[in-house]
Amino acid sequence: MLLVNLAIFIAFLLLLAQLYRKTEKLGQTVFIGLLLGLLFGAVLQSAFEKPLLDKTLDWINVVGNGYVRLLQMIVMPLVFVSILSAIARINQTRSLGKVSVGVLSTLLITTAISAAIGIAMVHLFDVSAAGLIVSDRELAAQGKVLDKAGQVSNLTVPAMLVSFIPKNPFADLTGANPTSIISVVIFSALLGVAALSLGKEDQALGERIAQGVETLNKLVMRLVRFVIRLTPYGVFALMIKMAATSKWADIVNLGNFIVASYAAIALMFVVHGILLFFVKVNPVDYYKKVLPTLSFAFTSRSSAATIPLNIETQTAKLGNNNVIANFAATFGATIGQNGCGGIYPAMLAVMVAPMVGIDPFSFSYILTLIFVVAISSFGIAGVGGGATFAAIVLLSTLGLPLELIGLLISIEPLIDMGRTALNVNGAMVAGTITDRLLNK
Repeated sequence: MLLVNLAIFIAFLLLLAQLYRKTEKLGQTVFIGLLLGLLFGAVLQSAFEKPLLDKTLDWINVVGNGYVRLLQMIVMPLVFVSILSAIARINQTRSLGKVSVGVLSTLLITTAISAAIGIAMVHLFDVSAAGLIVSDRELAAQGKVLDKAGQVSNLTVPAMLVSFIPKNPFADLTGANPTSIISVVIFSALLGVAALSLGKEDQALGERIAQGVETLNKLVMRLVRFVIRLTPYGVFALMIKMAATSKWADIVNLGNFIVASYAAIALMFVVHGILLFFVKVNPVDYYKKVLPTLSFAFTSRSSAATIPLNIETQTAKLGNNNVIANFAATFGATIGQNGCGGIYPAMLAVMVAPMVGIDPFSFSYILTLIFVVAISSFGIAGVGGGATFAAIVLLSTLGLPLELIGLLISIEPLIDMGRTALNVNGAMVAGTITDRLLNK
């Protein structure tokens, strides 16, 4: 049966390839791949025992995980070269400061709004931490959460800011540190400013540097486009794995929290649309253009892996300035994540507050919670296991118990898909709003 399953999988891949060749519509093909993967994964889970299912998924993961690794491969070269190339073409270095302020302020403001929406959904759906069943898996997860809490117990906001400053840019280019992406952004920006300074002193030298950087940028972007064309097949394989490994009993038991989470995520997408409307961007047209990128973020559960698609979408489809697109995509993957850094930790903080005698809906507690969420999202969400670390930092700061994070481990992948899509959309919205406000 393993060969039969793989034959069906390959047939679906060929079908997607044929569909893409005929339509040349990447977004449409990605969406069809998502639906086919969901159906095929559900059939695999219901029709086969775990040993055969695991063997099948091992081979299917070659496509899904392989695609994610290809995206991870091009993240650092893309961030470094594209930002360096874009800044080398800026006439005034002070424009860089405006871009940074615009992107970061939008990310943090939307994170605060997402936290408020998460709090409201907990109240609306009457979600509570009381009565949750603790199984062996949840108990084991609690132990892991406490171990991670020890890793971030001394991770203050000033320490995180210092970690952004690159100490060894060559190590950061390998992704050696949790904040490597931002460090690479800073290093490439400083290198771009140095190129501008040299160009002012020696115009001929400046032109040679600019031409060399632009040539390298075109080479990397061509590689990026090669990888992006594989998106339908990667999404198809990733969705199969998700559907085939989800435990539906866990989903039913914790359904109220799942519904509240996705209601908050959906409302935040609406808020993004309203903010875009205020800067004269049609929300409907916007979401049509970004759907393929959101689909990949949804299935991959990785904001960092979505950076190449994020930048490509902002520049090619939304018409955002290259510098702004790069800053929004890279900073948005590690700062002010609306889903992982905003909604999720805020909901947990409200759910566990009554366990220690705190009224979670008092005005002072809500204000404190929203403020701490916005500040703690500054970099914490970019550390491995973003939502978990964001929740650990928030609950530790407020003196709340951490056990709930472990209790929700069984449904974490399902909710994390929607959170990641929201994170990526928040980054693209920040780039689009900044682009329109600065008028390029």
